[in-house]
Amino acid sequence: MPRIALGLAYDGRLFHGWQTQPHGQTVQDKLETALASVSGEAQVATICAGRTDAGVHATGQVVHFDTASRRPLTAWTRGVNAHLPDGCAVQWACEVDDAFHARFGASYRRYQYWVYRAPHAHPLVHTAAWVFQPLDVGAMQQAMPALLGEHDFTSFRAAQCQAATPIRSLTRFELSEAGPFLCFTLQANAFLHHMARNLVGTLLEVGMGNKSSAWPAEVLAAQDRRLAAKTAPACGLTLVEVGYDAKYALPASVNPRWLADARVSESVPSADAASSLSQTP
Repeated sequence: MPRIALGLAYDGRLFHGWQTQPHGQTVQDKLETALASVSGEAQVATICAGRTDAGVHATGQVVHFDTASRRPLTAWTRGVNAHLPDGCAVQWACEVDDAFHARFGASYRRYQYWVYRAPHAHPLVHTAAWVFQPLDVGAMQQAMPALLGEHDFTSFRAAQCQAATPIRSLTRFELSEAGPFLCFTLQANAFLHHMARNLVGTLLEVGMGNKSSAWPAEVLAAQDRRLAAKTAPACGLTLVEVGYDAKYALPASVNPRWLADARVSESVPSADAASSLSQTP
């Protein structure tokens, strides 16, 4: 049976998360229905790289499925898209070998969390969280290096998280700004439930002046979710890229955001360079 990998983009506002639910209003439900229509099979089961929550978006979700049907790759892109609802679209399709696994074969997941800084919310800015308070970007950047690397991220883990271990390796944590927007970029081998949003929520407390730049490191060390900030809103988070072995040569994800061409004005380096920084005491 051929195994097909898909690149998927969706607007999280329109779905109740990725994972299938009885009411059928999830990305997985809609995608599997569309795939079955194109393949002619009664059911097509999919596996994704990251099970995004309700309200979380994706420009680089990766999915794989097995099918007995032989179809041209265009059937798995334009054909499937014709059966998908608004707000969800396949971006590319590739045939892969049966060793490929969208979830267990991923070497990293990269998310972006966007913040819109303005006195008032804007109705057309719906994939960024709105913050009306001034934010101290420098203070947030100063706090970020201490969170890089392999740690027990219990303090940033949702109570309902089902992961077997809270140990994760955060290899990239950057903050860039352009105009009224801030973009947090987070990359890890894998993320705990709500980990990205809890990390951003904690940094925003620093940015608003409610906590010091040393506080996030203290929260991390405490391994106590009750000490961290509230979870940042889902609307600001987007899964933008998933990494795999280069032998698969999967197409790059497209991230058509407002600031797609913006350059990082000031950022925290990756874990490889973080060791050279003196961390906040």
